[in-house]
Amino acid sequence: MKKSLAITLLLAGTLGAVSAQAIDTKARFMAANCAYCHGPEGKSRGAIPSLAGLEQKYFVEQMKAFRDGSRPATVMQKHAMGYTDAEFEQLGAWFSAIK
Repeated sequence: MKKSLAITLLLAGTLGAVSAQAIDTKARFMAANCAYCHGPEGKSRGAIPSLAGLEQKYFVEQMKAFRDGSRPATVMQKHAMGYTDAEFEQLGAWFSAIK
């Protein structure tokens, strides 16, 4: 009984790691879409703001504001409309982890 419980917990932990890795991979690919304007890994070298190191909550709030039009922008509203709230969360976590 203890052995089967240990195996079950081990498998559950392994599956959780695979899921987390899949989420990170998806976030990395989504973040690549931001690189053209915001720089590689969100580190801008120009007038466009950097995304790297932003707090996740702030990032998500701003993306939602772009999407609903409450934050004026030239192109960001169109970009933001292509993402779900969950994807905003994933992107926010990705950029907040970059230092």
